[in-house]
Amino acid sequence: METQKTLRPFGFRDKLGYLFGDFGNDFTFILSTSILMKFYTDVMGVSAGIVGLIMMLARFVDAVTDVTMGRICDATKPTAAGKFKPWMLRMCLPVAIASFLMYMPGLAGGFVATLPNGLRVFYLAFTYILWGSFCYTGINIPYGSMASAISPEPSDRQSLSTFRTMGGMLAGMIIGMGLPAFAYDKVTSAGGEQLSVLNGAKVALVAAVFSVLAIVCYLLCYKLITERVPYQAEKKEKVSVGKMLASAVRNRALISIIVASILMLLAQLTMQSMGSYIYPDYYGNAMGQTMSTLLMMVSMLIAAAIAKPLTARFGKAEVSVVSCLFAVVICLITFVLRPANMWVYVGLQALNWLGLGIFSMVCWALITDVIDYSELKNGVREDGSVYAMYSFARKLGQAAAAGLAGLLLELIGYNENALAQGIGQTQAVKDGIFNISTLVPALGFLLLALVLWFWYPLHKKQVDANVAALKEKHGR
Repeated sequence: METQKTLRPFGFRDKLGYLFGDFGNDFTFILSTSILMKFYTDVMGVSAGIVGLIMMLARFVDAVTDVTMGRICDATKPTAAGKFKPWMLRMCLPVAIASFLMYMPGLAGGFVATLPNGLRVFYLAFTYILWGSFCYTGINIPYGSMASAISPEPSDRQSLSTFRTMGGMLAGMIIGMGLPAFAYDKVTSAGGEQLSVLNGAKVALVAAVFSVLAIVCYLLCYKLITERVPYQAEKKEKVSVGKMLASAVRNRALISIIVASILMLLAQLTMQSMGSYIYPDYYGNAMGQTMSTLLMMVSMLIAAAIAKPLTARFGKAEVSVVSCLFAVVICLITFVLRPANMWVYVGLQALNWLGLGIFSMVCWALITDVIDYSELKNGVREDGSVYAMYSFARKLGQAAAAGLAGLLLELIGYNENALAQGIGQTQAVKDGIFNISTLVPALGFLLLALVLWFWYPLHKKQVDANVAALKEKHGR
């Protein structure tokens, strides 16, 4: 890596590069959270319960691959480009190919529905685990760990967190606005009802385009970012995985932020995945998802503008608690009003995204605070290992959201064969979809606020003290 004297100062180039990194991540990740369950149920004809179960079981694989990748990052010596950056080059092509493979059956049209159910389930499980547990892990763990190596300053890390969220937001906007407009066909059921039907071939085409765009974004991330926090080359005692996990269990900051992340993703991903059901099935208009995504972008931009000054004054955890409670209130208002007009629902969702957006802007800076706290507590800096456990927690949240959504869809009687039968969902199923879309996020946001306020220890005063202690320790 470049010597400390030749390193350029932290600036907009780093922030833009970090934005492109999550832009690339979310071209495959948000696509999966937005449409994958709908694709599996409506195109591949697999029951929602089985899909949710596979997504949960995949997290047991992640328990090994995430921690292993974190250990690899910590053990690998830095190259001239840095310690974490090289993984952007090594893994960008595998993750893009693996993402496309998940949607490739859509190109086969009706032939897929004639295949044995066991074969469809096997292909689903194999490609989903290949993408999520191996390829995505191989690029996401180094990318997330890299934030603490780009700059030691809390304000810089908050900027990286904001720009990372904006990168994901931009990918979400493109996917959320473009996918419903392109991938759904309008058909008339046997009873004369207008249905929005997912076209598997179009989804596969979109997945191919997004895979290419993901590669471009990863390359831009590699080009623009500089790692400038020096790697500590002194010989350290090798810590076993067992000792590392035992230490993690005693780390209140890490355990509480892990629980918080699971709850946040339970709420966020339920909102995202159920958007593929509530607009085409409950309101009968898939284009509502496009408008909802556009307003989400506006909400996120507002959140990005106010997050940094608010957190600088009041603290990241404190501001996050208030934003989550705001989201709870909006979810409950939506449930009680139960708007018959889709545009009223879209407007309330925009307010909900504002509450979520503020927490999203700071969540990645929270984990860098935890990494600092862990160094002071344990005397060893293990960015990759700590971030790997955090990433695994996020995948648990993803699994919980997918599994819970799949289970609840199964319980309300969602008919994954409605398309083949030329009918729509029953009114009871539609009402159930609405309930899931509002009450599950409300519960998730409420529990998240309680964890951050009563359990998570790194509020503003403690974070400032930790930063000062590390500067003294490192002689900066």
